[in-house]
Amino acid sequence: MELEPRRQLRVLLADEREEHLDHVAGLVTRLGHVVIARETDIGSVGARSEREAADVAIVAVDDDHAHAQGLISEIVREAACPVIVLIRAEDPAFIREAARRGVFAYLANVVDDGQLESAIEVVLHRFAEYHALEGAFGRRAMIERAKGILMERHGIDEEAAFRMLRDRSRSSSRKLIEVARAVLDARSLLPPTGGSPPR
Repeated sequence: MELEPRRQLRVLLADEREEHLDHVAGLVTRLGHVVIARETDIGSVGARSEREAADVAIVAVDDDHAHAQGLISEIVREAACPVIVLIRAEDPAFIREAARRGVFAYLANVVDDGQLESAIEVVLHRFAEYHALEGAFGRRAMIERAKGILMERHGIDEEAAFRMLRDRSRSSSRKLIEVARAVLDARSLLPPTGGSPPR
């Protein structure tokens, strides 16, 4: 089995102090990736990760754990890329809080490039799976809302509403989710049930 060629990633580094980022930047560069930003400011790190189109963010943790947690929260809030935490020593309380805030992986006592490269590979796969799952839940919710609109408008049950969506999907050669989206879009143009149309 042939392995895929490793792609060059765009990596954002974040830490409380600029000078502490040098070691991590060296690891990232030796792995063949590009450091696109080095950030210490909690207020701008999230927007910067999105603006710079980072593939992954690495938050190095030194002494100020609250600052590191703030950096993590801002990057995750923007949902721009997955976050890996590098911590000097095992700290279960910190890792629990970081996990609650949305990190995808952590490494303690990083000593070589291989450890970081392995963590990056795992994180990228999990992040892709997360977005696929999030998309699936979003599609399911959209179909459920469209069924609800049809049930209300036509006075039918859930099964009949689903059949309407499915039949329209087949007859128009469109995906079910596209038909559901059209129902949701059209709802804003319809008068409330029992009301008269706007003039």
